[in-house]
Amino acid sequence: MHSSDKIWFTAAVLTLALLVCLPAVAQGPSDLTVQDQTPNAPAPQSAGPADDDGWHFAISPYLWFPGMSGTTGALGHNVAVHASPGQILSHFHIGLMGNVEARKGHFVMPIDFIWVKLQADRGLPEEQDLSSIQLKVTETIFTPKVGYRIVDHEKVKIDSLVGLRYWHLGQSLNFQPQIFNGVSTSQNWVDGVAGMKFEFALSPKAVMTVAGDAGGGGAAVDYQVVGLLGYRVGKKCILQAGYRYLDVNYSTNPPALFLFDAHMSGALMGVTFNLK
Repeated sequence: MHSSDKIWFTAAVLTLALLVCLPAVAQGPSDLTVQDQTPNAPAPQSAGPADDDGWHFAISPYLWFPGMSGTTGALGHNVAVHASPGQILSHFHIGLMGNVEARKGHFVMPIDFIWVKLQADRGLPEEQDLSSIQLKVTETIFTPKVGYRIVDHEKVKIDSLVGLRYWHLGQSLNFQPQIFNGVSTSQNWVDGVAGMKFEFALSPKAVMTVAGDAGGGGAAVDYQVVGLLGYRVGKKCILQAGYRYLDVNYSTNPPALFLFDAHMSGALMGVTFNLK
């Protein structure tokens, strides 16, 4: 898929989200009733967040357009990679990305999933006898967490979270001049992570979200930071756009048969559907 096709695909996804959400805006309140005109009649009481003990679910499909910078390699052959989001967009197919969150009272359980394919046609080889290296990277990142909502006000919500981040990383290296048939290998590991999530209601329509986590285990370092600005287009629908930065440093014990020390960062666009 060419970059122009992917841009049109992104626009189509967001347009579809608008078409799904706009009916909720036009509908307005559906349960209006005639209020009691008796002067002494008590005003109806609405349950606050602390009084709501039911389950709530939110689904957030999104598209992430990351650039990549760092060092990666296999079987002792390392390559320095520096690719902008535009360069990567023209060489890989974006896979499946999304976040699902369940909440009951102050208990929260978010799950994030990313599957992407990255490719750099001309890496910068660390070996002096190589002119170029073609790098292909396939990533699957699965991050389930559990947490507690320590602040649950109308305008501010703060979650404390702990969880795991599972990585599957496959690498394919093709060398110039050619060495054998290239190098292909994959690795799986799990990191423990902990972090926080902050939500701020800027207005009845606008909401800002800032989240981050850090940890390690299989990797020496594993952390991310996300910032999003959302616009509520319906009672249960929020369009979001922002930025995501993800950094990981993983390598096997010497001899280094597998190395991935890189950060990925770029714009993120998505939509959140509050199902209940």
